[in-house]
This record gives sequence, structure tokens and C-alpha cells, in this order.
Amino acid sequence: MASSSFSNPAVKCDVFLSFRGEDTRYSFVSHLYVALAWRRIVTFLDEELLRGDEISASLLNTIECSKISVIIFSEAYASSKWCLEELVKIFESRKIHGQIVIPVFYNIVPSDVEKQTGTFGDGFAKLQELFKESPYMLQRWSIALTVAANIPGFH
Repeated sequence: MASSSFSNPAVKCDVFLSFRGEDTRYSFVSHLYVALAWRRIVTFLDEELLRGDEISASLLNTIECSKISVIIFSEAYASSKWCLEELVKIFESRKIHGQIVIPVFYNIVPSDVEKQTGTFGDGFAKLQELFKESPYMLQRWSIALTVAANIPGFH
């Protein structure tokens, strides 16, 4: 299998990378992507997402069809509604399909993700203010972050 950056996310892949582009796209994520490609692991790296766009059904399907999801938590991860919606879908896929989930804590500590504190929590607090009329959504995101932080991962 060859690694690729899919333009058609409905294609099944081995690994789905969930990350905040502004923090990690041209550093950690690009290096991880190349390493996976070198090992011929089919990896989804969405290069077409525009800030503020809604998550497409095909992207959610890609998450569901992936064998493994790697979540790269960074300082700005929790400031993105898109990242948090991906995170919720990843944990739904873990529960329903047994998807393997691997968290990576990039320049942050797991306790900041778990408790939504520190600079990581600052971004989440801004999102909480924007979505204060949607407590169910905020609760889903917070629970997903807490669960993810308690999965053994990599620093």
C-alpha cells in the first residue's frame, strides 16, 4: 500500500491523522507523514480543509474506515471546532469498530488535555464562549479530550 494525501477521503486508509494545521502541519505532522509513507502505510492527511468549513460526510467516513487514528494534540488543537468534532468521531469509531487510537502530545502535557488547562485550555475556553448555547456539544468535546488524555501515548 502506498501512502497518499487523499482528495477523495472515502477511500479506506490505514491511518487517519487528526491535528491542528497551524501548530503542526509543517513540523511534526509532515515528518510523521513521510515516515509512514516510507513504510508504505496508507495515511490520510487532509490538505484541503479551509478554516471555518464544516466537516464533510466523506471526512467522517474516512475516520470511521481507518484502522488507526493518531491524534496530535498541540496548543491550538482545542481551539478548533473541526478538530474536536474529528475527536468525537474517532472515539465513536473506537467504541463501535475497535479502532486503535494513539494520542501524541506535541509540546503539551496530557494533564492539560485531560483538564483543559494551560495554553491548551485557553483555546478550549474561547471555543466554550463561542458555543455556550450548545452545552451538549461542549460536554461531548470535554469528555473526548479527557478520555484521550488517559490513553497511553507519545510525547
